[in-house]
Amino acid sequence: MRGEPVSTVVIGAGHAGLAMSQRLTERSIDHVVLERGEVANSWRTQRWDSLRLLTPSWHTRLPGLADRGDPDGFMSMPEVVGLIDDYARATRAPVQTGTRVVHVALDGDGYTVTTDHGTWHCASVVLASGMANVASVPAFADGLPASVDQVEPLAYRSPAQLADGGVLVVGGSATGVQLAEEIHRSGRPVTLAVGEHVRMPRTYEGRDIFWWLDATGVLDERHDEVDDLIRARHVPSPQLIGTPERRTLDLDALIEMGIEVVGRAGAVRDGVVLCSGALANTCRLADLKLGRLLDRFDQWAGLGRGERPSPTHVPGAPLELDLRKRGIRTVVWATGFAPDLSWLDVPVLDHRGRLRHDGGVVSGAPGMYVLGGSLLRTRRSSYLAGAADDTAALAAHLHSHLDARCQRLTA
Repeated sequence: MRGEPVSTVVIGAGHAGLAMSQRLTERSIDHVVLERGEVANSWRTQRWDSLRLLTPSWHTRLPGLADRGDPDGFMSMPEVVGLIDDYARATRAPVQTGTRVVHVALDGDGYTVTTDHGTWHCASVVLASGMANVASVPAFADGLPASVDQVEPLAYRSPAQLADGGVLVVGGSATGVQLAEEIHRSGRPVTLAVGEHVRMPRTYEGRDIFWWLDATGVLDERHDEVDDLIRARHVPSPQLIGTPERRTLDLDALIEMGIEVVGRAGAVRDGVVLCSGALANTCRLADLKLGRLLDRFDQWAGLGRGERPSPTHVPGAPLELDLRKRGIRTVVWATGFAPDLSWLDVPVLDHRGRLRHDGGVVSGAPGMYVLGGSLLRTRRSSYLAGAADDTAALAAHLHSHLDARCQRLTA
């Protein structure tokens, strides 16, 4: 089957792809949205059962969709899937589901998008397939004993799937602390290996932390205002959890409930995981950065110094974890994610395989755009609500690109 020529192909029917579809519809730009599975496929198939959004519902807005649910609540994964499903129907997005993209290549001054159900020829392409399709597992994972199960967050659903015995969770971001807590509550002994992390309280001075981030303009800081953009885009997600009681989940909370916290896991030798001895310094740095953020909030509010969380208390942590002696049967890798762009046959990746782009406008590939990922255009881009502003700006750029292309062809 041969797809009809179309101005724009959007790859991915998650919240970002559908938001871009809405923006293109508003500008009367003909397009198709290609999705390998169902609408909201990643939300359906690559999230654990108990997960809720880190952001309150009032912060979860998409263009053309009315607010819904408890504005101060935190949406569960079924609720997020329902939201995106309803969004696709409400906007009448031209989605072609069950269509896997296998190749994207240059075609003159446009692109050829080849799928398992035919080929599309287009003037512009929007990559909205997600920036977290593959777990980033460190190379030393190959050195773990065969008797130890290894689980990636994209495949984790609940503690019930884990082998009996102890669990080592590697990574101290939002994913790591949430999984460590859930697995501990299932009755298994849990050790959490922590490297660089972002500590953040759920509330500050009676308001949700995202109220402060939004009101003070932190979320509106642009990618071109950041000193070290590459580093900023790879900072771990903050240690947060969305719960009705709005509780804080940081290292102190985990230690208090009985989870052992150790330094960053760096190697495996003969069944022994070697950990960094810099845990105390790492925690002090996280506390320092949190203090600076709260200072900014205080200065903006003009109300004096608010009540601060106590410095992280880190007891002496071992430098070696003998997995057999400790009865650790499972290692859960909460060490970050990367995009799967194996089908992209356009020279737009740097030497480390990262997509080169300027605020979502892909470098060296006119008419190609990307959505999703940390700090794409602003700090808000890291969260679901960021798609509204990002798609507005990129759709305007795309429209200008199509106009210029049309003028060249008719000149």
